[in-house]
Amino acid sequence: MTEQTLWPVIAIDGPSASGKGSVAELVAKAFGFHYLDSGALYRLLAYAAHTQSVAWSNESALADIAVKMDIRFESGEIYLNGEHVSAYIRTEQMGKGASEVAVHPQVRTALLQTQRNFRKSPGLVGDGRDIGSVIFPDAILKVFLTAGVETRAQRRYDQLINRGDRADYDTILDDLKQRDLRDTQRSSAPLIQLPDAMLVDTTKMNIAQAVDLIIEAYKKTTKIT
Repeated sequence: MTEQTLWPVIAIDGPSASGKGSVAELVAKAFGFHYLDSGALYRLLAYAAHTQSVAWSNESALADIAVKMDIRFESGEIYLNGEHVSAYIRTEQMGKGASEVAVHPQVRTALLQTQRNFRKSPGLVGDGRDIGSVIFPDAILKVFLTAGVETRAQRRYDQLINRGDRADYDTILDDLKQRDLRDTQRSSAPLIQLPDAMLVDTTKMNIAQAVDLIIEAYKKTTKIT
Protein backbone atom coordinates (compact mmCIF):
# COMPACT_ATOMS: atom_id res chain seq x y z
CA MET A 1 0.00 0.00 0.00
CA THR A 2 1.37 3.39 -0.99
CA GLU A 3 0.71 6.69 0.72
CA GLN A 4 -1.50 7.68 -2.23
CA THR A 5 -3.83 4.70 -1.79
CA LEU A 6 -4.54 5.78 1.79
CA TRP A 7 -6.62 8.74 0.58
CA PRO A 8 -10.36 7.95 0.37
CA VAL A 9 -12.17 7.89 -2.95
CA ILE A 10 -15.87 8.32 -3.67
CA ALA A 11 -16.57 6.81 -7.10
CA ILE A 12 -19.66 8.02 -8.96
CA ASP A 13 -20.40 6.18 -12.19
CA GLY A 14 -23.36 6.42 -14.52
CA PRO A 15 -24.59 7.13 -18.04
CA SER A 16 -24.38 10.40 -19.97
CA ALA A 17 -26.47 13.34 -18.73
CA SER A 18 -27.38 11.65 -15.45
CA GLY A 19 -26.11 14.66 -13.51
CA LYS A 20 -23.13 12.86 -12.02
CA GLY A 21 -20.70 15.69 -12.81
CA SER A 22 -22.72 18.32 -10.95
CA VAL A 23 -23.35 15.93 -8.07
CA ALA A 24 -19.71 14.85 -7.83
CA GLU A 25 -18.45 18.43 -7.78
CA LEU A 26 -20.78 19.37 -4.94
CA VAL A 27 -19.91 16.25 -2.93
CA ALA A 28 -16.21 17.02 -3.38
CA LYS A 29 -16.79 20.59 -2.22
CA ALA A 30 -18.70 19.39 0.84
CA PHE A 31 -15.75 17.30 2.02
CA GLY A 32 -12.96 19.51 0.68
CA PHE A 33 -11.87 16.70 -1.65
CA HIS A 34 -10.27 16.90 -5.09
CA TYR A 35 -12.52 16.26 -8.10
CA LEU A 36 -11.89 14.12 -11.17
CA ASP A 37 -14.11 14.56 -14.21
CA SER A 38 -12.96 11.52 -16.18
CA GLY A 39 -15.35 12.32 -19.00
CA ALA A 40 -13.48 15.56 -19.58
CA LEU A 41 -10.31 13.56 -20.28
CA TYR A 42 -12.03 11.71 -23.12
CA ARG A 43 -13.54 14.93 -24.43
CA LEU A 44 -10.05 16.45 -24.34
CA LEU A 45 -8.69 13.52 -26.30
CA ALA A 46 -11.50 13.79 -28.86
CA TYR A 47 -10.76 17.51 -29.22
CA ALA A 48 -6.99 16.98 -29.50
CA ALA A 49 -7.50 14.31 -32.16
CA HIS A 50 -9.93 16.54 -34.04
CA THR A 51 -7.46 19.45 -34.13
CA GLN A 52 -4.77 17.08 -35.42
CA SER A 53 -7.09 15.52 -38.04
CA VAL A 54 -6.85 12.11 -36.37
CA ALA A 55 -9.93 9.92 -36.77
CA TRP A 56 -11.72 8.88 -33.60
CA SER A 57 -11.51 5.31 -34.89
CA ASN A 58 -7.67 5.34 -35.05
CA GLU A 59 -6.94 3.55 -31.78
CA SER A 60 -3.13 3.56 -31.83
CA ALA A 61 -2.87 7.22 -32.86
CA LEU A 62 -5.39 8.20 -30.17
CA ALA A 63 -3.43 6.32 -27.50
CA ASP A 64 -0.27 8.13 -28.56
CA ILE A 65 -2.01 11.51 -28.25
CA ALA A 66 -3.47 10.53 -24.88
CA VAL A 67 -0.14 9.91 -23.17
CA LYS A 68 1.24 13.24 -24.41
CA MET A 69 -1.64 15.48 -23.30
CA ASP A 70 -0.75 18.14 -20.72
CA ILE A 71 -4.02 18.59 -18.81
CA ARG A 72 -4.74 21.19 -16.16
CA PHE A 73 -7.92 21.81 -14.19
CA GLU A 74 -7.92 25.23 -12.60
CA SER A 75 -10.80 27.08 -10.89
CA GLY A 76 -13.41 25.16 -12.83
CA GLU A 77 -11.65 25.73 -16.17
CA ILE A 78 -9.83 23.18 -18.33
CA TYR A 79 -6.54 23.64 -20.15
CA LEU A 80 -4.96 21.37 -22.75
CA ASN A 81 -1.29 21.94 -23.53
CA GLY A 82 -1.65 25.46 -22.13
CA GLU A 83 -4.78 26.29 -24.17
CA HIS A 84 -8.04 27.19 -22.46
CA VAL A 85 -10.45 24.68 -23.99
CA SER A 86 -13.44 24.51 -21.63
CA ALA A 87 -15.94 25.83 -24.18
CA TYR A 88 -14.61 23.67 -27.02
CA ILE A 89 -14.84 20.33 -25.21
CA ARG A 90 -18.35 20.92 -23.83
CA THR A 91 -19.99 20.85 -27.26
CA GLU A 92 -22.27 17.99 -28.31
CA GLN A 93 -19.74 17.09 -31.02
CA MET A 94 -16.99 16.50 -28.47
CA GLY A 95 -19.41 14.63 -26.24
CA LYS A 96 -20.06 12.26 -29.12
CA GLY A 97 -16.32 12.08 -29.78
CA ALA A 98 -15.61 11.23 -26.15
CA SER A 99 -17.98 8.27 -26.34
CA GLU A 100 -16.34 7.07 -29.56
CA VAL A 101 -12.71 7.32 -28.40
CA ALA A 102 -13.54 5.74 -25.05
CA VAL A 103 -14.38 2.36 -26.62
CA HIS A 104 -10.71 1.72 -27.46
CA PRO A 105 -8.80 -0.44 -24.92
CA GLN A 106 -5.45 1.24 -25.76
CA VAL A 107 -6.96 4.66 -25.03
CA ARG A 108 -8.36 3.56 -21.68
CA THR A 109 -5.00 2.06 -20.73
CA ALA A 110 -3.20 5.26 -21.76
CA LEU A 111 -5.42 7.39 -19.50
CA LEU A 112 -5.46 5.00 -16.52
CA GLN A 113 -2.51 6.48 -14.62
CA THR A 114 -3.52 10.03 -15.53
CA GLN A 115 -6.77 9.46 -13.66
CA ARG A 116 -5.16 7.72 -10.70
CA ASN A 117 -2.81 10.67 -10.25
CA PHE A 118 -5.80 12.77 -9.14
CA ARG A 119 -5.92 10.78 -5.89
CA LYS A 120 -4.40 13.17 -3.39
CA SER A 121 -4.86 14.32 0.20
CA PRO A 122 -7.39 14.66 1.74
CA GLY A 123 -9.46 12.60 -0.73
CA LEU A 124 -11.07 12.43 -4.16
CA VAL A 125 -14.51 12.32 -5.74
CA GLY A 126 -14.39 10.96 -9.28
CA ASP A 127 -17.16 10.57 -11.82
CA GLY A 128 -17.27 8.59 -15.03
CA ARG A 129 -18.12 5.15 -16.39
CA ASP A 130 -15.48 2.92 -14.76
CA ILE A 131 -14.27 4.88 -11.74
CA GLY A 132 -15.38 2.23 -9.27
CA SER A 133 -14.77 -0.82 -11.44
CA VAL A 134 -11.36 -0.06 -12.95
CA ILE A 135 -9.78 3.23 -11.89
CA PHE A 136 -10.39 3.01 -8.14
CA PRO A 137 -11.74 -0.46 -7.31
CA ASP A 138 -10.85 0.19 -3.67
CA ALA A 139 -13.10 3.28 -3.46
CA ILE A 140 -14.59 3.62 0.01
CA LEU A 141 -17.99 4.47 -1.49
CA LYS A 142 -19.25 3.49 -4.94
CA VAL A 143 -22.33 5.11 -6.43
CA PHE A 144 -24.22 4.30 -9.62
CA LEU A 145 -26.07 7.50 -10.50
CA THR A 146 -28.62 7.27 -13.26
CA ALA A 147 -31.98 8.50 -14.59
CA GLY A 148 -34.41 7.50 -17.31
CA VAL A 149 -33.09 8.24 -20.79
CA GLU A 150 -36.02 10.56 -21.59
CA THR A 151 -35.32 12.54 -18.43
CA ARG A 152 -31.64 12.77 -19.30
CA ALA A 153 -32.44 13.92 -22.84
CA GLN A 154 -34.74 16.66 -21.52
CA ARG A 155 -32.11 17.85 -19.08
CA ARG A 156 -29.46 17.99 -21.80
CA TYR A 157 -31.88 19.82 -24.10
CA ASP A 158 -32.71 22.39 -21.40
CA GLN A 159 -29.01 22.86 -20.65
CA LEU A 160 -28.16 23.59 -24.28
CA ILE A 161 -31.11 25.94 -24.79
CA ASN A 162 -30.31 27.85 -21.59
CA ARG A 163 -26.77 28.55 -22.75
CA GLY A 164 -27.99 29.75 -26.14
CA ASP A 165 -27.15 26.71 -28.26
CA ARG A 166 -29.38 25.10 -30.84
CA ALA A 167 -30.87 21.81 -29.76
CA ASP A 168 -33.34 19.18 -30.94
CA TYR A 169 -34.81 16.87 -28.29
CA ASP A 170 -35.25 13.86 -30.59
CA THR A 171 -31.66 14.12 -31.83
CA ILE A 172 -30.37 14.32 -28.25
CA LEU A 173 -32.51 11.35 -27.21
CA ASP A 174 -31.22 9.23 -30.08
CA ASP A 175 -27.63 10.25 -29.33
CA LEU A 176 -27.96 9.31 -25.65
CA LYS A 177 -29.39 5.91 -26.57
CA GLN A 178 -26.42 5.31 -28.87
CA ARG A 179 -23.96 6.41 -26.18
CA ASP A 180 -25.61 4.11 -23.64
CA LEU A 181 -25.26 1.23 -26.08
CA ARG A 182 -21.58 1.97 -26.73
CA ASP A 183 -20.82 2.47 -23.04
CA THR A 184 -22.51 -0.73 -21.85
CA GLN A 185 -21.39 -3.02 -24.67
CA ARG A 186 -17.77 -2.01 -25.22
CA SER A 187 -15.22 -4.74 -24.53
CA SER A 188 -13.00 -2.57 -22.32
CA ALA A 189 -14.38 -1.34 -18.98
CA PRO A 190 -18.07 -1.27 -19.88
CA LEU A 191 -20.52 0.82 -17.87
CA ILE A 192 -22.11 -1.43 -15.25
CA GLN A 193 -23.69 -1.10 -11.85
CA LEU A 194 -21.35 -2.89 -9.47
CA PRO A 195 -22.84 -5.17 -6.81
CA ASP A 196 -21.34 -3.00 -4.07
CA ALA A 197 -22.45 0.32 -5.58
CA MET A 198 -25.28 2.39 -4.13
CA LEU A 199 -27.98 3.07 -6.74
CA VAL A 200 -29.12 6.70 -6.96
CA ASP A 201 -31.88 7.23 -9.53
CA THR A 202 -32.36 10.95 -10.15
CA THR A 203 -35.35 10.64 -12.50
CA LYS A 204 -37.56 12.21 -9.82
CA MET A 205 -34.80 13.75 -7.75
CA ASN A 206 -32.94 17.06 -7.94
CA ILE A 207 -29.20 17.56 -7.62
CA ALA A 208 -29.34 18.71 -3.99
CA GLN A 209 -31.25 15.57 -2.97
CA ALA A 210 -28.75 13.31 -4.73
CA VAL A 211 -25.83 15.14 -3.11
CA ASP A 212 -27.38 14.79 0.35
CA LEU A 213 -27.91 11.05 -0.15
CA ILE A 214 -24.26 10.50 -1.10
CA ILE A 215 -22.93 12.71 1.71
CA GLU A 216 -24.98 10.78 4.27
CA ALA A 217 -23.89 7.44 2.79
CA TYR A 218 -20.24 8.47 3.02
CA LYS A 219 -20.66 9.64 6.61
CA LYS A 220 -22.22 6.30 7.57
CA THR A 221 -19.49 4.37 5.79
CA THR A 222 -16.72 6.30 7.50
CA LYS A 223 -18.66 6.93 10.74
CA ILE A 224 -18.25 10.68 10.37
CA THR A 225 -20.65 12.68 12.54
